[in-house]
Parts: sequence; structure tokens; C-alpha cells
Amino acid sequence: MPPARIHLSPPHLTGGEAAALLAVLDSGWVAPAGPAIAEFEAAVAAATGFPHVLATASGTAALHLAFRVLDIAPGDEVWAPGFTFVATVAPAVQMGAVPRFLDVDPASWTLDPDLLRAELAAAARRGRLPRAVVAVDIYGQAADLDGILAACDRWGVPVVSDSAEGLGASMRGRHAGRGARVAALSFNGNKIVTAGGGGAFAADDPVLVARARHLAHHAKDPAPHYQHSVTGHSYALSSLLAAVGTVQLAALAPRVAARRALFDRYRDALSDLPGISFMPEAPWGTATRWLTAMLVRPDRFGMDREALRQRLDAAGIESRPVWKPLPDQPAFRDAPRAGGAVAAALFAQGLCLPSGNGLAEAEQDRVIAVIRGACLA
Repeated sequence: MPPARIHLSPPHLTGGEAAALLAVLDSGWVAPAGPAIAEFEAAVAAATGFPHVLATASGTAALHLAFRVLDIAPGDEVWAPGFTFVATVAPAVQMGAVPRFLDVDPASWTLDPDLLRAELAAAARRGRLPRAVVAVDIYGQAADLDGILAACDRWGVPVVSDSAEGLGASMRGRHAGRGARVAALSFNGNKIVTAGGGGAFAADDPVLVARARHLAHHAKDPAPHYQHSVTGHSYALSSLLAAVGTVQLAALAPRVAARRALFDRYRDALSDLPGISFMPEAPWGTATRWLTAMLVRPDRFGMDREALRQRLDAAGIESRPVWKPLPDQPAFRDAPRAGGAVAAALFAQGLCLPSGNGLAEAEQDRVIAVIRGACLA
């Protein structure tokens, strides 16, 4: 029998999820309400330091609510790094906003504050500042939020932190996303901790969270009948998923340590190969290494990133290219951009390796052996 396929970042259970689910079922609170929701929101607050948290159906839902509470309107510009997942800007685009994509810093792979500062000054001269800027944490690395906030505060532009990939990361002594007007978190199945889905809307301002909570429950007005002054969404999290998420959050710290150890082992085993380098860690914080990402220079390694991905796939190992820049996606072919060479080079060379918390040492050795064999072939 061939060895089992190694997946990129599968869910990893703690062993306590079944009891938590049974407790919720026994309580009768299976709808998106009740004590399991409150416990999950408190656990997210404790893990991140945000005083006010709303559990949501997904990280994308949290981002949509962020754009709603910031009153994004058709024609408004929303700026974000081009090197990110589509959900960073998709809800704003669906609201009629115009995305503008900025390049990232090669030292962190996150939004370049110097480029942002220059672009904001140019936009102010044109009399068209963005309605919001989205900072994005990438592969477990927190964006330089202090630099981004300093650039935006000068012009009164609010910052949203897409921290879907940043849970557990630190930035100058605080959790990723702290300082932004709103942070959006994800508990999707491939994250370090998962609820089997779900997300969170987190903020320091209780008014913003209260408004988001209202919108997340169909914006129902207080009345004995169904009455709506505005339209909302069905964005609340199930109590069942909340119970799973609470159990998983208790394992966050050891899981971050385990992912960092996986990254270190890959780096120690592969860094001697010509043309191989790994995602740098920014000096302002500690990354979780949610996914181990490396760069492959074909002129030195002997094959390009895609050929190596196919070699791994043939060996029963899932790997994945890093994010394709959004300005190069067909959906955003007409969107304005500033720079993009760094993001393009990262996509051309970047590959994410299996990084799950359940990855056994022998399985990691399989990944390492295929990569080393490809280089020596």
C-alpha cells in the first residue's frame, strides 16, 4: 500500500471536542445563541487581548461586517496589499467599493508602510483618499500595524486588520491586529485552531461591536414582531461550532510552538540547498508559522516552484503556491495598483509546505526527502 497522503494543514483535534459538543446538545442551545457563544467570545478576547468580540459565521463575514460598520459606500476606495486571499477585499467590492492594491515589503511579505505613506500623500493631493485601508497578516506573520497606523492616522483613514492568518502572532508585545479599528479572525478548518468554520469580529470600541452584532442577526429592531430599519445578515456562529472553537483555543499556545518547530526543522534540513530560502520573520514580532512558506529560485535549484509542487504531489504530498497577487486575478484586472514586483516574485517562487499540527516527524522527513531528491536529480 502506498503511504497515506500528506495534507497541507488539516484540522487537528484536541480530544475534548466530542464532550463539548455533547454538552451543547444536552443544553438545547444549538442555535446561534446561548452560553457556548459567550464562552467562545470570551476565549477569543482572552487569546487576543481585544475587549469586545463578536463570533461570526466566517472570517469573511467578519470582514463584511467591518466594512458595513465603517459605512463603505459604492465608489469608495478600499486599499489592501495585493499579496493576500480574495476575501480581504471581496466583501467591499460586493458593496460597490473600488479596490486599490499596494505591494508588500520583501522583509515581511506584508503591506509596505513606506509605499502606503507615499501613496496616501499622493491621494491627498488628488483629493481622493481611501475610505479604509486593510492590513493583512500573512502565513502567521503580523503586519507592521504601527507603521500602517502612523501612515493612515495622518489622513484620518481607518484601518481594518485582516488577521485571518494571524491568530497567535505577536507584534511589539501585543496580539496581531491590536490597534486597528476592527480585526477579523478566522477559525476555518485549515487554521492552527479551528471551530470547523467560523470567525470573529474584534474591536476596542464596544459601539462598533454592538452595531456589528445587530447587523449579524438580520438587523432586527427591538419589537414584538419582525421589524427592520436596515437590512442585515445571517452571520451568527452556531453554538456547536463555538463549543469546538473554545476547546481548540485552549491549545493555541502549544500549537503555535509546534508550528514554529516544524518551520525550524524544514529550514534546518533544506536551507543548505541552492536556491532555497524561507519566509523571513519580521523584527517587530513573533510569527506563528501557520504555514511554512519557502522560495525556490529555479536558476539555482534546478526546477521552478510549480515543477517542485508537481513532484511533491506525485509523491502523495500536498503543497500549494503562495497567494497569487490579486491585481493579477481576472476579477481585478482593471483595479488600480501601486507597485507589485515583490508580490509577483513571491508568487513565482513561493511554495507552502505541509504544516499541520498532526504532522509526524516521519511524514515531515518524507517531504524533506522529496525536495532534496528534486534538487539532486
